[in-house]
Amino acid sequence: MILTLSCPDRHGIVAAVSAFLLERDANISDAQQFGDAMSGYFFMRVVFEPAEKDSEEALRFAFAPLAARFEMDWTLRGPEPRKVMILTSRFDHCLADLLYRWRIDELPMQVTAVVSNHPRDMIGHVDLGDLPFHHLPMQGDKAAQEAQLLSLIEATGTELVVLARYMQILSDDLAARLTGRCINIHHSFLPGFKGAKPYHQAHARGVKVIGATAHYVTADLDEGPIIEQDVERISHRDAPEDLVRKGRDIERRVLARAVSHHLHDRILMHGGKTVVFAD
Repeated sequence: MILTLSCPDRHGIVAAVSAFLLERDANISDAQQFGDAMSGYFFMRVVFEPAEKDSEEALRFAFAPLAARFEMDWTLRGPEPRKVMILTSRFDHCLADLLYRWRIDELPMQVTAVVSNHPRDMIGHVDLGDLPFHHLPMQGDKAAQEAQLLSLIEATGTELVVLARYMQILSDDLAARLTGRCINIHHSFLPGFKGAKPYHQAHARGVKVIGATAHYVTADLDEGPIIEQDVERISHRDAPEDLVRKGRDIERRVLARAVSHHLHDRILMHGGKTVVFAD
């Protein structure tokens, strides 16, 4: 099981959590913590094997008084793979990469559906196999399209929505409903070059490094808490098309790492920032 927590920093948090698990005959296999001196907050992630007598529900009930004493914001989750929905448009590289990693068991998730605003035959050469595919076209009525999408998310019990180069801006209402459970890949090293055609913006400015950013979606476009980023050097010889080509590789690996961090409960949010306990 994985326990994550954040709370105001004070003496005794690690000792209290460790003692609780010891008393329950649980075995800790990994533990990471971070005290942020600037915010005065403490963050912790603990992976442990519970005793056979303890169910997830029993552990939650038993841990609640300790969590209340330290004013913790906490989660406790078992090993079950999370339900993930992938949204995409016509660029298929991020979708293909996520599905490949899922099929080789690198990403522990249950894909509930692949959704696109384009027909299936227009999203590249990705082998979807028998995965459910839903074409939700954007034909002017954004509210109706998003209502269908939200209904699908709820009907499938989807826990995480991944925007794998889904070239549509979510409404403020939908972004709010998906707070903390919707990851987007932006083809730029944010906060630089927000919005459309960031590679063309970068080329026009003569940058020497391009990058990609995976972040949680919020109502503010490309302003959500950043999870993962990476960069690659370029030169004056690179045209915008070269930046797009080189950027595809950065995008897929950044998004995959961000999704993996989320699936393994390695991300703790605090305000507009994240603490990521990387493996």
